[in-house]
Amino acid sequence: LTCGSTCCPSPLSNFLVLVIALTVLLFHHLPKARSFMASEAQSLEVFFFPYMGHGHIIPTLDLAGLFASRGVTATVVTTPGNASLVRPAIDRANQSGYRMRLLLIPFPSSKAGLPEGCESATSVPPELTINFLKSTALLRDPFEQLLRDHSPDCIVSGAFFPWTADVARDLGIPRLVFHGTSFFALCVIEALHGLAPKEGDETFTVPGLPHRIELYSSQITDVGRSTPELLGIFEKMRESEDRSYGVVVNSFYEMEPEYDDHYRKVVGRKAWHIGPVSLCNEDDDERAARGGKGAVDQASCLNWLAAKEPSSVLYVYFGSVCRFTTAQLREITVGLESSGHPFIWVVRNGGGQGDPSEWLPEGFEERTAGKGMLIRGWAPQVLLLNHEAVGGFLTHCGWNSSLEVVAAGVPMVTWPMFADQFSNEKLLVEVLRVGVPVGVKRFAMREEERPLVSAEEVARAVEVLMGGDQGAEERRRRARELKEAARRAVKEAGSSYDDMGRLIQELQEQKRPKRVPC
Repeated sequence: LTCGSTCCPSPLSNFLVLVIALTVLLFHHLPKARSFMASEAQSLEVFFFPYMGHGHIIPTLDLAGLFASRGVTATVVTTPGNASLVRPAIDRANQSGYRMRLLLIPFPSSKAGLPEGCESATSVPPELTINFLKSTALLRDPFEQLLRDHSPDCIVSGAFFPWTADVARDLGIPRLVFHGTSFFALCVIEALHGLAPKEGDETFTVPGLPHRIELYSSQITDVGRSTPELLGIFEKMRESEDRSYGVVVNSFYEMEPEYDDHYRKVVGRKAWHIGPVSLCNEDDDERAARGGKGAVDQASCLNWLAAKEPSSVLYVYFGSVCRFTTAQLREITVGLESSGHPFIWVVRNGGGQGDPSEWLPEGFEERTAGKGMLIRGWAPQVLLLNHEAVGGFLTHCGWNSSLEVVAAGVPMVTWPMFADQFSNEKLLVEVLRVGVPVGVKRFAMREEERPLVSAEEVARAVEVLMGGDQGAEERRRRARELKEAARRAVKEAGSSYDDMGRLIQELQEQKRPKRVPC
């Protein structure tokens, strides 16, 4: 039976009314739906557990801050002795409206044969390095209890905690490894794994890399040859990556695209490039506060730099754990003075370097007054490197410093000593073409085992770097290009920004529903 009246709605008009009603309902609730999705993203919680040392904690804090800026709750886990380094960064993040917190677990110094209160690799004497590395296994039980109590959605662990892979697997939590090195160095490590060690000072080609890379056999001498315990620790670190969800690398695609691709496709590990993480510190106050209170007045240091010509100052820093003999320190001092270039030299207190007054040549500070600045202790490196007066950096090729310098657009004199530093030198000098080698050819952990680099060699490398010939200009041009690429990478729609977004999305998809008490 049908109705002939025009006021009776047809089936089509009923359908249109339903569509309009649903559309109005959807638009009415769309902001709430968006808010719900945002709250779901913010409910993701990630634990960050850095190895105890300045060079590991500082970039991990930057990484945690980046996650927090994308709506993730970031929890940093460390020991009481490192809390003073971590807490200011967390306080600044929370003041910016991010969600970060600090959890502490006890460090059993005495049980590990370490001096009481020795909780950082930065302060460990060389002869106790093995003790410190082994002691990290004693953190397993308290860390596992934290995971059981808080049920995070992911763990980002320092590579020196290989046991976190087993803990994470047992609890069903994805574990990411945060590497404090480059894709290039990771590819070199994999290429050399299993190769018979070569003797002498002969060169050889690293097999299977996108570029032809030659190393001296003495540059890859593994300290594990003389200390099997240490070799065993490194092997456990490597094996733990295979049991992890993936690897997070402080790098950006435009800097080393061939090695980013090689690591993912040839080595076959899931990886994300998320750097340079230091660029999360956008203003001068953040740069100055990064890593702790400086040993120099910031204003006076910046005023000193402001009086110098653009790109005229050499910045000198050898990291938080590298040590030198008194003889080598004197050669560096003479080399810097004879180079004739203005310099800032950051000298770490203690750690085998002693009081500079014990090894500085007589009258050095008087002769270099106005031309040289000696900073005893910590310095706001990222802030100073980005000053227009800084035109070069003398570096040990530790990856944190190397990438900070790349992000600042400054070319380098390279002086590697151990660990991944020789691989990083090859990347900086031969692949990126922004470095001048000082000429070191021997891997050595202990300062007394290293051949002396003469003052003449130091001065020569500085002059080549800071000079005005075509090669120096080309290095400066390449450094400026990398600086711009680094800044684009971390901005919205940049390669690192997008890769971090993909990682967070994957973690959200892996997220387990948390049990709600009845």
